[in-house]
Amino acid sequence: MATLPYFVHETSYADEGAVIGKGTKIWHFSHIYKGAVIGENCIIGQNVSIADGVKMGNNVKIQNNVSIYTGAIVEDDVFFGPSCVLTNVTNPRSQVLRHSLYEKTIFKRGTTIGANATVVCGITLGRYSFIAAGAVVAKDVPDYALMMGVPAKQKGWMSRHGHVLKNPDKDGVMTCPESGFRYKEVKPGVLKCLDLDEESPLPEEKKVGKKTYDEFK
Repeated sequence: MATLPYFVHETSYADEGAVIGKGTKIWHFSHIYKGAVIGENCIIGQNVSIADGVKMGNNVKIQNNVSIYTGAIVEDDVFFGPSCVLTNVTNPRSQVLRHSLYEKTIFKRGTTIGANATVVCGITLGRYSFIAAGAVVAKDVPDYALMMGVPAKQKGWMSRHGHVLKNPDKDGVMTCPESGFRYKEVKPGVLKCLDLDEESPLPEEKKVGKKTYDEFK
């Protein structure tokens, strides 16, 4: 028997017809449904369900106890924290079948969804946005936005390395304490990295963390 280019734990199921990329690892008690498309080098944790029609990019990390339903589009480098909750119908009723009306939710490249956060369907979460643990998000989220609370509101900006951006200089430039990358609000509500395009991969020397979050405070 040929060796698969990905790993599925013996307690998990990857249905025939699911597409799974090279180097992806699927751990205990998870289920990948027929019609799901998963990219390369993803990590699927314990007790994860990925439904028919879900499209997922490369290097996506899904922690334990997460269900990703039909209608979700997940770009590269997205992180789903433990037990976060997604939906695909705004007004569900057990008596009313809406299988043909599943709503699209787009997780743009580099998005982080914190533990126990809830993302209501039909919205777009911008590149490198950061949804704090326990937040409830029901509206579109800008690139790099830090969203907190119930309902979630923007509380600032987060760098690509996951640090709150603050202390702008006289030109409005803020610097990530870990990467040294500079960021600027180029117009109200739109943040850009001045040193690296949002679609570019991180340089190799920037891919490994060496200090804890608190050490940068």
